Amino acid sequence: MDSILRRRPRRLRRNPLIRDLVAETRLSAAQMIQPYFVGEDATGRMPIPSMPGINRESVDQLVETIADDLTLGIKRIMLFGVTERKSARAESAYADDNPAVRAVERLRRQFGSDLFISADVCLCAYTDSGHCGLISGDDIDNDSSLGVLAKMALRLAQAGVDWVGPSDMMDGRIGAIRDALDQGGYKNTGILAYTAKYASSYYGPFREAAESAPQKGDRKSYQMDWRNRSEARVEALLDIEEGADVIMVKPALAYLDVIADLASSADVPIAAYNVSGEYSAVKLLVREGLAKEPDLVLENLTAIRRAGASIILTYHLRDILKGKWLA
Repeated sequence: MDSILRRRPRRLRRNPLIRDLVAETRLSAAQMIQPYFVGEDATGRMPIPSMPGINRESVDQLVETIADDLTLGIKRIMLFGVTERKSARAESAYADDNPAVRAVERLRRQFGSDLFISADVCLCAYTDSGHCGLISGDDIDNDSSLGVLAKMALRLAQAGVDWVGPSDMMDGRIGAIRDALDQGGYKNTGILAYTAKYASSYYGPFREAAESAPQKGDRKSYQMDWRNRSEARVEALLDIEEGADVIMVKPALAYLDVIADLASSADVPIAAYNVSGEYSAVKLLVREGLAKEPDLVLENLTAIRRAGASIILTYHLRDILKGKWLA
């Protein structure tokens, strides 16, 4: 038997030192972005029941939270604004008192270049319909939405973001935003395009956090059909042509094949969003005693990296650093 088994793969799994030595995929906090929700309340924070450990915070509270998180090692963030000022034309999306705009200005003044700031660009939190674009009759009007999205991106650039993250899935929005940024003097502001954003059931907790659920209908006419794979390549080619610096797949865990496809074919970095439903599912399993949180989180994130994502947006980052799970 010994003479037959010259190759024994288990020799490379014998102990942790060997396993770490030959590991093919590695995780680093430097590859991760922590999302935050910022609202219009004057003070305080509001826990999000479906997302244990995640809060909606006032601008003042957010600055304090991020100061604490910087000491943990969270240096890269994504902001989502939450407001009750919703309208058909989504004017509050680019207003000076938009909570995300105010937060970016405060964070940039306080932390300077020590903090990487990105911010979501979408109209769902600002339209009275809850849709990601403007409504015309019974339709989401793609082309009339582009100018509003471009205004929002430009206002965030003026406030001091490093990157804007268009998540609306309107056709042509990357080009419209790139033109607005360049013409406004913000040619160095990056675009993290939500390129393959699927019409997923994994967004439920996020919609609670951002108060952005559609008032009528669904988003299947503009977000991608989860039955489709090769269509993501079409979206990627368009976004890259229009000026995207990074392209993203959302959600992550149910779309590892799409991440792998884009990683093998695109010539820009690939990001993936480990979304709210994926986060909440982990918390539920842990709460019920069915999984160990560090093991499950690291398994999920490693799968995303293994598929080819070089950047991961994840709500788990604070827990990872507090628990020193990457040590």
